[in-house]
Amino acid sequence: MQRRQFGLLALGLSLAPQLFANPSRQRKHVVAFAQDTMANDWRAAQVRDLQQAFGKRPDIEFVFSDAGGDTARQVQDIEQFAARGVDILITSPRDADLMREPIARIHRRGIPVILLSRRVNGEEFTHFVTADNRAIARQAAQYLARRLNGKGRILMLQHIPTSTPGQLRTEGFMDELARHPGLKIAAIKRADSQRALAIQKVEEALAENLAFDAIYAQSDSMALGAIMALKKAGRDPRHIPITGIDFITEARNAIRAGELDASFTYPTFGREGAEAALTLIDGGRLAMRERIVASIAVTRDNVERIEPVF
Repeated sequence: MQRRQFGLLALGLSLAPQLFANPSRQRKHVVAFAQDTMANDWRAAQVRDLQQAFGKRPDIEFVFSDAGGDTARQVQDIEQFAARGVDILITSPRDADLMREPIARIHRRGIPVILLSRRVNGEEFTHFVTADNRAIARQAAQYLARRLNGKGRILMLQHIPTSTPGQLRTEGFMDELARHPGLKIAAIKRADSQRALAIQKVEEALAENLAFDAIYAQSDSMALGAIMALKKAGRDPRHIPITGIDFITEARNAIRAGELDASFTYPTFGREGAEAALTLIDGGRLAMRERIVASIAVTRDNVERIEPVF
């Protein structure tokens, strides 16, 4: 409980000790979000978007936890929320396989479960909101194929491979790459969408004298980390095509500067998740079980017309 209180305080929220103490006095609907990690700027923004959306409803009490990037802790968090009788559980599963059954057990108890961005490899949940990660990855491969004139070696900075976005962003890219025999993967380096890890992995690649002509980063945080590592090594990122995913403000600035070639919008889905939760709380029915939010490819051609996701 202490860790969850700390996470709430980090966003200027508070979790009263008596929140679940006396159900007879509980007038608010409790919506809980079991977050993977708050160390990632995109995931911190996801929590803020949920908090802002629920903040418009005085009858909603929003609480969240921070698993610190640990699957076991995320499972423990969702189980603790369920044990306390929350009305709606929202989560973004770090591991699609290991979290399938814990989420299914909560769903069977009658607690609606809303999944944001990441799915489980099962069907026992209430609602899922995401973008088409496979299609985004294919577009990234197509873009780099054009930039490299169909020939070159690509360094891939990989998102968490146990999560469905990490899997689909790899599979989609590799599927499209198979259509371009002149393009090869120089290496796949896992950086978990962490900027510091991306810096480390690109520095590692440079130390290995790994030859690469472009970088496919499966998130903007990793793309920005790659840019920092290249600059530190004295290499101009403007001469190396780099693509990211998310389209955050820093990515827009990097595209403007010519240091990032392209990004693909990937909203936090916080507003969409809150909308689904409120529909259920208000006694409504969701029009669809899975909601796919459109993604836009952003380059210097349209960077001034597209608003960053945060």
